[in-house]
Amino acid sequence: MVSEKDFIQNNYTISVEGGNFEWSAPSNIALVKYWGKKDNQIPANPSISFTLNNCKTITKMAFTKKENNGHFSFDLLFEGQPKEDFKPKIQKFFERIFDYCPYLKDFHFTIDTQNTFPHSSGIASSASGMAALAMNIMSMEKLLNPTISEDYFNKKASFLARLGSGSACRSVKGSVVVWGNHTEIPESSDLFGVEFPSTIHENFRNYQDTILLVDKGEKQVSSTVGHDLMFGHPFAEQRFSQAHHNLSAIKNVLERGDVEQFIKIVESEALTLHAMMMTSMPYFILMKPNTLEIINKIWKFRSETQTPVCFTLDAGANVHVLYPENVKEQVLQFIKNELIGYCQNGQYICDEIGKGAVNRN
Repeated sequence: MVSEKDFIQNNYTISVEGGNFEWSAPSNIALVKYWGKKDNQIPANPSISFTLNNCKTITKMAFTKKENNGHFSFDLLFEGQPKEDFKPKIQKFFERIFDYCPYLKDFHFTIDTQNTFPHSSGIASSASGMAALAMNIMSMEKLLNPTISEDYFNKKASFLARLGSGSACRSVKGSVVVWGNHTEIPESSDLFGVEFPSTIHENFRNYQDTILLVDKGEKQVSSTVGHDLMFGHPFAEQRFSQAHHNLSAIKNVLERGDVEQFIKIVESEALTLHAMMMTSMPYFILMKPNTLEIINKIWKFRSETQTPVCFTLDAGANVHVLYPENVKEQVLQFIKNELIGYCQNGQYICDEIGKGAVNRN
């Protein structure tokens, strides 16, 4: 069993004056949701997600050796321009990982990051952003200690990304990723994400995700506040038990190619996530009227045409429309004909299952 101590790195064989790396990392969409966390970004229940392909963060990280290594220092650019309001979150992330990457204090960093999707579009960029940054940090660690293995590199990158944003650990490696201890997933861990261990049925290969941007405004409730509301929630234990059960069920579904059962689990999970927010104290309704209109339209379309299309939701109003590649034409036509009017400024993003972070050096 891998423990946090395994990621403490003090064995540096090489001294460097500076360097730079560039990685991209994708966003991901959970099928079985994680909602509620313990100290140090440990999930209260396991989750499983599709890694996306087009919605990603591209991050360059340059570093130079400095004399005063007592204080950590960095400059942060977003799309080439200084972005001071992003800095506190990055500062907090680095403070959390110093114990595992003590070499960071010896350098000054310039971090330049951009997203392939519109900023403030309502798509969570913290997962892709923290994963891309973690991959850069691990490239630096590999430069200082070339003996580390690829497996260690990816596990520690996922481990570090989790300390920045929990779901970021699912954006490092693999098209389908499990995060959190689960009895049926070998090597699953609360500390990092692992690739789905079984062969995924061809029905789910190249699965499509069209993201309908219903509301591009700022989140009504931050993820951290939302997760904290699970403490003392009257239905928390039942929810955590349900997540374990649903992960077992969806593992079987992905192996067998049962799209009908996939739809039932994924939509139930999305509605359960929002039900937990509506029944917490304080309570929130993060869906908008147009979210409900879209859900009802999807149900009607599926019933009338037998097209295997379904929805899932994050902790917000936007709708992820999931469907197999072989019905792409029909679904996109349906979206253009019937759903685009419910999107803010008619905006939506076409995405699909991807493979994880990519080294752009």
